[in-house]
Amino acid sequence: MAVQKDMDYTYTLIDKVFRFCFGETGEFSGAMYNGDFSMSLEEAQRRKHEFIAESLYIKEGSRVLDMGCGWGPFLKFIKEKGAKGIGVTLSAGQEKACKKNGLNVHLMDCKTIKPENFGTFDAIVSLGAFEHFCSKEEWKAGKQDEIYNNFFKVVSDLLQGGKRFFLQTMTFGKNMIDSDEIDINADKDTDAYLCAHMERSFPGSWLPSGKEQIIKNAKPFFKLISDSNGRLDYIETQKQWEKKFWGFSFRKYLFYFSLIPNYLTNKDLRKRAVGFGINATRLCFEREIIDHYRFVFEKVS
Repeated sequence: MAVQKDMDYTYTLIDKVFRFCFGETGEFSGAMYNGDFSMSLEEAQRRKHEFIAESLYIKEGSRVLDMGCGWGPFLKFIKEKGAKGIGVTLSAGQEKACKKNGLNVHLMDCKTIKPENFGTFDAIVSLGAFEHFCSKEEWKAGKQDEIYNNFFKVVSDLLQGGKRFFLQTMTFGKNMIDSDEIDINADKDTDAYLCAHMERSFPGSWLPSGKEQIIKNAKPFFKLISDSNGRLDYIETQKQWEKKFWGFSFRKYLFYFSLIPNYLTNKDLRKRAVGFGINATRLCFEREIIDHYRFVFEKVS
């Protein structure tokens, strides 16, 4: 699985850039357009939050756990509704930013949470963290199903009876290439290179094979209430993110220029810059190398 060092590489490294572009509690997971791409990114993210809250019956006073809370956008949303949210993340930069903004967030691995840590909850949410639970090495060793099954047991133990869990995650798509073909030295327009670029951007992470694998591993603990495909929504989200990353503001571009000395001395930053200007994630979605799903699960008695 991706450990704290991996999460810091992926998320803490871009912490300041992200907050300059998206605000202090910006959302870094796919929005919900449902085909209406005339919506703004902010409207589509709020639609997703409202869908989650309605699906999980979150109301004033509800105790909610956000597993892999990012910069805390959903925690902020439910706080405004009067719910009591707790978030966990493995990114030190995200934890620091969330606490700065008055959110109850802890630096820990969500797969290790037990009821004695925070009690039990009325609802649990995970937006994108599932993508980091299994490493390529663990997948090769045949451990992926075991990892996912154990995670769903953790979630079940933390939920009160009959309560619900929302899971949003990328999966591999129908056009995923053989793992042996992935090559960072391949031509930059090839699937082999794009997959390698994603591997480099998300170290320690290997995606589920598809929605069927997720549903199968949840089944001992949860019944599936609904699932929906968000691939096209995520493509649009990526397009809007690109605009925000490059949209001009003096403060943001001054910060970009300040990174030049760090680029010269920081190997991790130089590795991230390989393929600069290529949005590998969006291209993988467009080519159906990767896919995206939203699930609403209900705990079985």
